[in-house]
Amino acid sequence: MPSPFPGMDPYLEATGLWESFHTVLITACAGSLNRRLPEPYFAQVETRIELVGFDEPSAQRLPDVAVVRGDSEPSPRPGTGASGIATLEPTTIPLARQEVEVRDRWIEILHLPEMELVTVIEILSPTNKIGSGRSDYLRKRTALIDRPVNLVEIDLLLGGKRMPMARLLPPGDCFAIVARIELRPDAQVYAWTLRQPLPPVPIPLRAPDPDVNLDLAEAFAMAYDLGGYARVLRYGTPLPASFPINPEDRAWAESLGR
Repeated sequence: MPSPFPGMDPYLEATGLWESFHTVLITACAGSLNRRLPEPYFAQVETRIELVGFDEPSAQRLPDVAVVRGDSEPSPRPGTGASGIATLEPTTIPLARQEVEVRDRWIEILHLPEMELVTVIEILSPTNKIGSGRSDYLRKRTALIDRPVNLVEIDLLLGGKRMPMARLLPPGDCFAIVARIELRPDAQVYAWTLRQPLPPVPIPLRAPDPDVNLDLAEAFAMAYDLGGYARVLRYGTPLPASFPINPEDRAWAESLGR
């Protein structure tokens, strides 16, 4: 059963399922590209593991894959007086900053046989858009822009901060930023709303080879089906009050599954 939404499904983000969906979507996008890429190109999924601090509210942080690290030692039991009544004495303990181990995934397009990196495709996660994870991602972004590598950033999420640009982004809910080597610092920005279908995104290759299209709608449908999300998502139920969606789109989204 397909998603009832014509494009991006906000329930995936709002109900905390983006972390698992992102993994399946990345794989689907790489598979879709490999069916379209001409020789001698191929696409592969890359993974990096890093520690990200909880410097934002936990409801705002939905990593791709996370393993929480924290103290597991039991607290000492309070002492008791002669009467058997507990006497509480405070213990001074510094606050700990909790961290999560995040697996960040992206797609690389390589040119054979020398395995030259041609294009990096980032499908943004909440950890790329909030707190210390955003700072880490922006450092990676700057390093890629300084290299002779094409960069494509796809932002399907309503939450978090948008990617910094020299001018305001056009109106929209979702964005694809295509930064070609030969046009930088300029980039092509594609914007669409939550109610529009997911568009094909042009993926630049090595000049003079023409772009190849990433069919986002096809990859989304494949990931949604393979992940079995129709069984899990409860459409028609209210979205969380904290979810950053405008009132008109909230009413529209909640009405689709009824």
